[in-house]
Amino acid sequence: MSKQRAKRADYAMFVPIATRWMDNDVYGHINNVIYYSWIDSAVARFLTSSGFLHIPTAPVIGLVVETQCRYFAPIAFPDDITCGVRCARAGNTSVRYEVGIFRNDEDEASAEGYLIHVYVDRATQKTPTPLPDNLRAALQRITLNPS
Repeated sequence: MSKQRAKRADYAMFVPIATRWMDNDVYGHINNVIYYSWIDSAVARFLTSSGFLHIPTAPVIGLVVETQCRYFAPIAFPDDITCGVRCARAGNTSVRYEVGIFRNDEDEASAEGYLIHVYVDRATQKTPTPLPDNLRAALQRITLNPS
């Protein structure tokens, strides 16, 4: 993630997510923990919509080993948000996904986060597994050079 706020053009895939009244905290804006659920949901939507992840049966699954989120501007219910998703790095057994969280129709992200998946054998959930070819192909579609 760069020091500048990301723009929509920095992302290749977008996932709309509705805010909920219960997501607001006592300060009148979305509570920080909700952003992490949006990041995780946006990545999961990419994985399922790309055809890579069939949740009940996939032999290889991604486990989250690291996350981070930076906040730039508040979001509150009833704002609409869109999460932009991109692949920042694909290694042998891991992927760093970056997610920009955009409020309503704004072009600059209100927050940016990332998560790192280490891909493992589903049966053991311990043995790191090389990224399957179909995942690498899907990741190519969301790999951009950020501005």
